[in-house]
This record gives sequence, C-alpha cells and structure tokens, in this order.
Amino acid sequence: MRGMSDRPTTAAALDFSSVRNHHEQAVFRAVIETARQFPGVAHRPDLLVDVACVALNKLPPRYIRHEADYAFFLSDRERADGELAVSEAVEFAFGFVQARTAMRARR
Repeated sequence: MRGMSDRPTTAAALDFSSVRNHHEQAVFRAVIETARQFPGVAHRPDLLVDVACVALNKLPPRYIRHEADYAFFLSDRERADGELAVSEAVEFAFGFVQARTAMRARR
C-alpha cells in the first residue's frame, strides 16, 4: 500500500484498534444474561471469561470496524440466525466450562 508521499505504509503507522469481532459484544451480553442458569460458574469471573472465549471460538469470525455498517447489510433472517448461533455457542460454552471445572475438582 502506498501513501500520498509514495513511501510504503508500515504496520506501525496504521491504527487497527477499531477492528473487532462482530460477535464479541453479543457473546459478552449473552454470557452475563445466561450466567445465573449456571451457578457453578456464575460466581467466578475467570470462568465467565473462559465461557466467552469458548463461545467465540465456536462462532465464525466476522471482523468489522463499524457495527452500523455491518448491520446494514444483514437481512432479518441473517440477523436471527446470528442471534441463534450466539445463543447456542454460549449454552455450549457454559456446559463445557462447567464440566471441565467439575472434572478438575474431582482430581
């Protein structure tokens, strides 16, 4: 990529801080809302973060810079499918983390 001065643009000159995974905020909200259903995990912030990581790893990455730009291109069906995928990923993640925590406790 060439800048106005015809010098190559370096990674150090670019700000990537606005790039994020579209699913992050939805997963974080779902983890908070679902936590009370999993009392073995709900009181452990470190485990809730693990749940979010497991859930995000179950979802396809969708990197965006601006939420509004991404949402504009989604149909109602795509939006509903995305919400269902987040919900299923979070449910799976809670079960996974809860089971792993129970296994470790038995050792």
